[in-house]
Amino acid sequence: MKNKTLASAARALSLFMLVSGTCALAQERRPVHFTGLLNDYVPLLTTVKGSPYEMHGQWSMDVHPEWGTADFSADMTMSSFGKTSAGAVDPTQPLVNPHTHHIRLTNVRITWYMTGCPPYATATQMGFQIDGTVSLLTGNGSNGTFEANPPSSTLQVCVTGGFDIPFSVTNSNITLVFAGPATSHFGPQAIHGVVREAATDSNRKDR
Repeated sequence: MKNKTLASAARALSLFMLVSGTCALAQERRPVHFTGLLNDYVPLLTTVKGSPYEMHGQWSMDVHPEWGTADFSADMTMSSFGKTSAGAVDPTQPLVNPHTHHIRLTNVRITWYMTGCPPYATATQMGFQIDGTVSLLTGNGSNGTFEANPPSSTLQVCVTGGFDIPFSVTNSNITLVFAGPATSHFGPQAIHGVVREAATDSNRKDR
């Protein structure tokens, strides 16, 4: 009788562990919604007409672990600077030629490591990235004059941060790097930003 009781208890424990593991895995694979801000500059480059530019914006990303894909969008403002009488860039004259950009990456495959992402002086420790052809890249609402029609520029987006340990944030930084026609406006350098929130569907604040 005692052996039967122990055997039943063992089967019950095994079933509990299996269900718990399955639930944990399912929870980890829920869609995750990231949001954050972009703040950076396009430096003075001979290949970028009107540079340097100031950039400010917001971005969001929906990660779908069950499909291994993500959707990314960013909305930003840009403006260049005036010039001195000698023709040099004058930082005291900002907000020249202000304009907007809307950027989209749709259904892009996720790479679950940060190899090839731009480095930081204070290194980030872990992360993931997406890289694909933009589905939308506008200038003041229309297809960008610097862009092909349909868009052909590619965009690498890296989300990185610290290790999953106390007093650290695993998803803290974001970088955008363009390739193709868009570099004639945004430049080939990394555009930096911050991760403000990462929430699963079950705890998103905007619901």
